[in-house]
Amino acid sequence: MSRSGGDERGGAASGPAGARLVLLEQAVESIGTALDERGTCEELVRFLCRDLCDAAMVDVTATAGVAGEPGEALRVAADPDGLLGRLSPGAAPSGAAPSGAAPSVEAHDEGQPIVLSGGPPYAVSVPLVHGRRLYGSALALRARRPFTDSDTAVVHFAARLAAVHVRHAREHARVRDTAVSLQRALLTEPGQPHPNLDLATHYLPSGGGALVGGDWYETVRLHYGRTLLVMGDVMGHGLDAAVDMNAYRSMLRYIASTDLPPHRVLRQLDAAVAGDGVRRPATCLLGRVDPARGVVAFASAGHLPPVVFSADGTGELVPVPVGPPLGTGFGGYEMSARALTPDETLLMFTDGLVERRGEDIDASLARLTGLRPSPGGTVGELIGEVLDRLDARHAEDDVAVLAARTRHRPGDHLAGPPL
Repeated sequence: MSRSGGDERGGAASGPAGARLVLLEQAVESIGTALDERGTCEELVRFLCRDLCDAAMVDVTATAGVAGEPGEALRVAADPDGLLGRLSPGAAPSGAAPSGAAPSVEAHDEGQPIVLSGGPPYAVSVPLVHGRRLYGSALALRARRPFTDSDTAVVHFAARLAAVHVRHAREHARVRDTAVSLQRALLTEPGQPHPNLDLATHYLPSGGGALVGGDWYETVRLHYGRTLLVMGDVMGHGLDAAVDMNAYRSMLRYIASTDLPPHRVLRQLDAAVAGDGVRRPATCLLGRVDPARGVVAFASAGHLPPVVFSADGTGELVPVPVGPPLGTGFGGYEMSARALTPDETLLMFTDGLVERRGEDIDASLARLTGLRPSPGGTVGELIGEVLDRLDARHAEDDVAVLAARTRHRPGDHLAGPPL
């Protein structure tokens, strides 16, 4: 079955009309399978080259990027036999344009396809148009046989179908950019810890199709040189999760300012959220660091445990008693403590950093503890190395990470309340 034999296809269907119907159905099934502009263009090129032509090129005009910044034009092509280079100059609307340039639209006539050449290679150009909006152009080429009217109609249909999905991808990107901007506005820099603590944080929205979630972190200064470190994750995604995240963060700041032990902070926060009755459940890990005593006290509400990296990069998972998520009203939180020396680094994180689909969580955590990051780096450099080596920028869920390292300062007071 020839890839350029549009009229010879059909299987059970008979005649040119049946063959065209089969191609139209295949176009619907294979173009626009994901909300991704480049992916849609690649699917259009693959469909054209598989079923209708020997080479194809799609040019898409530029669109605004995040926060109104200029975006980039997009070009996708498949040309195994070098047919694009055999076109005469100016034969194609954008054939001679430099890579990344916006295509010319002079050959587009009211959204109708334009046949560009009468001899080999045979070419047809169609606009990517939806409604009154032009998104670019598609060019299809054949080495030996002209395009029939039926072939050209299928190319035109596939291009219009791709234009619809390009529009949807851009609308989805705008909504997602809005959610990310809100998330970042709500997730402002955490409060300043005491000077006896080095701190670094990082947040990465997921790269998949879902909207941002409710991952967050915070630090709260306490008495006697202690700092409360917070890592939380509101269940779900989207604007509602981001708004609930901000509510959790505000309530925790207020409760933590009373200088209660970590497990009692979780108890009060759980009761407050459960009494409110309008917030989504959330996991949360608290770590109260006391550099003068060289100890950190933990309490967890359904959150993954932290990791401590020693000076040589050895990682250790810290066992922390796990209570129910916040907002359930069940309470039952406990506190545990661990020594923390100035040459050790505490890492707290949300599940997006380690969890992988189909993998047991114990294996995921073991991969993190076995990283052995480079010794001698800052807390920020450690976070960067962890994110890179776990490929966190391609995680399926949002990622929030906090790293802390104590430093003993002359004059630190050892006096203070017991844990």
